[in-house]
Amino acid sequence: MRLLEITLAALLAIRIIFPFRQHIRWKDALSLLILGIMQIQIFIEGYRWQLIPLYGLALGATVILLRNRTTPKSKPKSASTRNLFVIFGGLGLLAIAILPPILLPVPTTPAPTGPYQVGTTTLMLVDENREETYSDQENEPRQIMVQFWYPAEPVRGQKTAPWMENMEVMGPAISNYLGFPDFFLDHIEYSRAHAYAKTPILQAVGPYPLILFSHGWNGFRAQNTFQVEELASHGYIVAAPDHTYGSVATVFPDGTAALNNRMALPSGMGLPEVEFMVAARLLGQQWAGDLSFIVDYLAGNQRSADEGLLVGQLVSWIDFEKIGVMGHSTGGGAAIQFCGTDPRCQTVLGMDPYLDPVSPEILDAGVESPILVMFSEVWENRRGDNMIMYDQFSTHIASPHYRFYLTNTAHFDFSDLPAFSPLAAKFGLKGTINGERALRIVNDYTLAFFDLYLKGHTNTLLDGPNLSYPEIIWADK
Repeated sequence: MRLLEITLAALLAIRIIFPFRQHIRWKDALSLLILGIMQIQIFIEGYRWQLIPLYGLALGATVILLRNRTTPKSKPKSASTRNLFVIFGGLGLLAIAILPPILLPVPTTPAPTGPYQVGTTTLMLVDENREETYSDQENEPRQIMVQFWYPAEPVRGQKTAPWMENMEVMGPAISNYLGFPDFFLDHIEYSRAHAYAKTPILQAVGPYPLILFSHGWNGFRAQNTFQVEELASHGYIVAAPDHTYGSVATVFPDGTAALNNRMALPSGMGLPEVEFMVAARLLGQQWAGDLSFIVDYLAGNQRSADEGLLVGQLVSWIDFEKIGVMGHSTGGGAAIQFCGTDPRCQTVLGMDPYLDPVSPEILDAGVESPILVMFSEVWENRRGDNMIMYDQFSTHIASPHYRFYLTNTAHFDFSDLPAFSPLAAKFGLKGTINGERALRIVNDYTLAFFDLYLKGHTNTLLDGPNLSYPEIIWADK
């Protein structure tokens, strides 16, 4: 709960514990204070539906105040005659009222630990050389939204950027995907990232390696904010697209939105296996193409005249000889596809990578760049087709190959989603591992891997089992 929400609940508790009339003026003042704090909370922190029961109790205190003002005063009751039933009943109602904001808090992600402040900006890119595969519009070019995170000049007095933009579209889209009503995640509009919007890039340290991030199916570019901000704070520029029609939603600057197209990856729709694999590999090529196009654009091959000063600064501080890629789930497959087809890729990290989108040629040849793969325990132990495909793919990897799984984790433990609620495990968004601990492990190994192969910084974490990380089970170490 946020500060004013806690304050409102505490004042209501005091009002409930002292409900009788022997201090009428004091209680009247407290009731007015409760009403005022409620109004201030709505104005400053913002209304959210989880607080409706708490608002109801606050208004109830006002009704009692008005009733006391309009009814004849009775003789004060002594303290010895207090009605404990009323007190405990009121506290019980208060406990029920504060459960929704506790169980569905305004999410926060871990603060980045690096020495640099983080900036962020968003850009729309149009690839005139690729036709949009999943739109019902003919001859429509491929359009993607890309968000960047980067080391930034120190900023004072500026608010951090929202954790997610366009919540009026993204909130209902994510809620529906998770099986909840449209309004369920409205409160995420109050979540703030740790990055500052459109601040100048830090020019005293670069140039910086470039990391591309590819989200999962029905994911979104901000789903791994914990990870991309951590990288930026340690001296990387990160670029993450919304893979249009594959993300849960993509919102363009003019307000139009492209929602997920189920037929782009028609899993569970009764298609023959051959047709599904064709669709999956077409998707993998499209997403890998998005990643390559971002590099093309930034390298100046398809730069537009209206890119803006900040993006121009980013381009000038990217070390194009040091490019890495990482991805989660379907995005992990796209990252492997990109690294197997684009020679500019120097290293690849997959988090529960989904192998169906990877072409047979790459599955048979492996990748030449160093690769780190982190599996959740759920995916590692689910020995289905995906893991069989990865085992086959891994036999062809001649470059350094690191693979482990995290105990007590599930698929979404590699994303921000466990921060949505303490009930995330009940919703199937995480395993039983402590959420912050899982994100810390992912960040530590992400940095160790990219620092080694893009910056030349050695780190013993990649050598094998480490007593500080007992949750990690290595393969072949």
